[in-house]
Amino acid sequence: MSSVEEFRTEARAWLRAHLTGEFAGLRGRGGPGREHEAFAERLAWERHMAAEGWTCIGWPEEYGGRGATLAQQVAFHEEYALAEAPARVGHIGEQLLGPTLIAFGTPAQRDRFLPKIVSVEELWCQGYSEPDAGSDLANVRTRAQLEEGCWVVTGQKIWTSLAHESDWCFVVARTEPGSVRHAGLSYLLVPLDQPGVEIRPITQLTGTSEFNEVFFDGARTDAGNIVGTPGDGWRIAMATLGFERGVSTLGQQVGFRRELMAVIELAKANGAANDPLIRDRIARAWTGLETIRCNALRMLDGVAAGAPGPEASIGKIFWATWHRELGELAMDVCGADGMLAAGEPYDLTDWQRLFLFSRSDTIYAGSNEIQRNVIAERVLGLPKEVRA
Repeated sequence: MSSVEEFRTEARAWLRAHLTGEFAGLRGRGGPGREHEAFAERLAWERHMAAEGWTCIGWPEEYGGRGATLAQQVAFHEEYALAEAPARVGHIGEQLLGPTLIAFGTPAQRDRFLPKIVSVEELWCQGYSEPDAGSDLANVRTRAQLEEGCWVVTGQKIWTSLAHESDWCFVVARTEPGSVRHAGLSYLLVPLDQPGVEIRPITQLTGTSEFNEVFFDGARTDAGNIVGTPGDGWRIAMATLGFERGVSTLGQQVGFRRELMAVIELAKANGAANDPLIRDRIARAWTGLETIRCNALRMLDGVAAGAPGPEASIGKIFWATWHRELGELAMDVCGADGMLAAGEPYDLTDWQRLFLFSRSDTIYAGSNEIQRNVIAERVLGLPKEVRA
């Protein structure tokens, strides 16, 4: 196996050679608040990556990956971000469901689903949050019951990222009538292109619609499409959340650094850097970004052990808060110009989009409030919050 630097050099050379021609215009496209940008073209790019062996690189070779080490995966994600390659469209399948199936799925499930994640033939979304079960996921009310060899699913999910572009959804549903909280939940794999599934995009502050409501009204999935055993869904769902905070966060931070440097350049250009308070906030943003990277590297010990532990919540709450504050800093650096749209009717500048969308960073993938509870209870060992 090649060394980390050899792997990094290979990835850098491949990206330089292939982000050309029909794919050259995809640099910097997509990402949070901009998932609508060139989606079909980004899908074609990712399928090209698959054909060249650059998807699911950390998966074992027997499941279609390259068996890349943790350090090699970090190198790839960093080079991908440095090349300004487009935001990935299959990341939920690759980073969340795939590792979950490798760890907990049956051989039949792995054979059926993993190859099409590797080839980007099927896209996935995550069916966790509900109107009354967002941060408090254990309050799930979507239910499913076995009927004639199928799970029949009824309920509603919300804030489902890219559901309108997805083929399948992994759904946490209550399969034991009368159960409460963490007990009685199951982890189901549900096809979206069927009667009984309605997807309604949600228009966000940015004017885009990457989040959705998903309604299940008697939707069906084969009885074998349950990961783990009935009632074991909470454990599986928490493992998936652990995989979500894996090595790709190092690439995310390259994007954060690029945003921060652009804010600094703007502050120099328009004179905002002459304000000592702005300079102080920029300095704190820079040191905060270094702290994020240190936390992420420390968290990789948990990834190496199989999945990050509750310590991953430290990284999530830190980067989410930092990025939200960067959006606020960017608008203050813009000054009065930040109040003007780039065009009609609602064409936002990059800074406005950063400011508006980063408000959601402290909510999705576990709100700051819930992360604090996790840190207090599972990391520090403090008494659990009293629930009515």
